Amino acid sequence: MDNQHLLTHIESGVMRLTLNRPEALNAFSPEMITGLMDSIKEAKENQDVKVIVINGAGRAFSSGGDVKTMGKASGVEVYEHIGKLNDLILEIQSLEKPVVAAVHGFAAGAGFNLALACDLIVAADDSKFVLSFAQVGLISDGGGLYFLPKVLGPYRAKELLFSAKPIEAKKAKEWGIVNEIVPLEELEATLEVFANQLANGPTRAIGLMKKIVDEAATMTLEDILKREQITQTLMVTTDDHLEGVQAFVEKRKAKFTGK
Repeated sequence: MDNQHLLTHIESGVMRLTLNRPEALNAFSPEMITGLMDSIKEAKENQDVKVIVINGAGRAFSSGGDVKTMGKASGVEVYEHIGKLNDLILEIQSLEKPVVAAVHGFAAGAGFNLALACDLIVAADDSKFVLSFAQVGLISDGGGLYFLPKVLGPYRAKELLFSAKPIEAKKAKEWGIVNEIVPLEELEATLEVFANQLANGPTRAIGLMKKIVDEAATMTLEDILKREQITQTLMVTTDDHLEGVQAFVEKRKAKFTGK
């Protein structure tokens, strides 16, 4: 299901989605957003897909919105475009499978926000993150006004949003935006190990933990405790739990199947 602006590859339980407009630093296009949406929906239905990795071709992860089209679209066109982007972000959030952003070069604007919508971010040491909307007189879209304050708190989030200053990978790691930083030349190898570890893990449990953690901000402690109680009651009957216990007893590595 490749299209010109998105390449899709599935191997060993990992779906790799490569943003493929390197000549435009992987700026978003309607085709790219549609391709991402279709692929995430496929991942939801395909039991062989355990983990999704999103990365960018060429010199960057994504520069976000395409500057060449800015100032030319009508209000209706912008509304419809952002609506499709919103649907994509919600699809990623509702997917009960881990989504990893593999960032190198620039992650700017909506590209940065796409990375924030993922569950984990692995970044090359050359990465820079910037919410550049203020430079062109716009507000952040793609969920940035939701995700960034959750990660940084309101004051530091406003600092980045108002100033549009880029931060490098090291600071992004210090601030809790990035999970891991690796040398650019080691990004692919690190990502392969990381994604395979997730794919071979108890993916049903991981997916349910993702769902509850993402909903925790709008739930009370009582709600979370009850959700944990109900979910755990179901989890103790799964093949993965029984295999995990048996592997522990036999002092061997568990062979999880996501069932």
